[in-house]
Amino acid sequence: MSKPIAPGTSPGSWSRYAELPEREQAVCLRACRTVTESLYPGLDVEREIRAVHAQTLGDTVLLWEGQELVGFAVCHYGPGTEAGQGKCYIKFGAVSSGPAAETRFSRLLDACEALTTARGLMHLEAGVNLGREEAYRTLRTHGFRTDFQGVTMHQPNESGYHCPGVYVIDDWR
Repeated sequence: MSKPIAPGTSPGSWSRYAELPEREQAVCLRACRTVTESLYPGLDVEREIRAVHAQTLGDTVLLWEGQELVGFAVCHYGPGTEAGQGKCYIKFGAVSSGPAAETRFSRLLDACEALTTARGLMHLEAGVNLGREEAYRTLRTHGFRTDFQGVTMHQPNESGYHCPGVYVIDDWR
């Protein structure tokens, strides 16, 4: 799914992984793991966050409520990345599950749009499985439109984190 981006305002309570001092990055990675573990035991994208940072492929948007990390999005942007020229691609994004998940997910999308604008990019892309119907609907509400459809197959045949109530964006390319 994708949408064109127009300059707008930046929502509060978000930051970028690259802006954190090195000692705080380790704490942040543990907090990201706590978010993903709440969605599916064993789900950990630390390697992706570290790789994007080390290779300067983009950045990770961090969504906060006070001192608590409640969501994050690993974003690629620019030439030589999976996003390509003029685009920001949300490789993986998630918010903590629970009653506030939909609001958090909407805020995370706003933060990704703000990052896209701040980097001078014109297009934001994200992938979502329709097993996460609420996440799909929220993307649609934010102006995202389907570019192509794919099929996912799991072995064993389990839903994983592709189920209602889970707000995750993941790689569908």
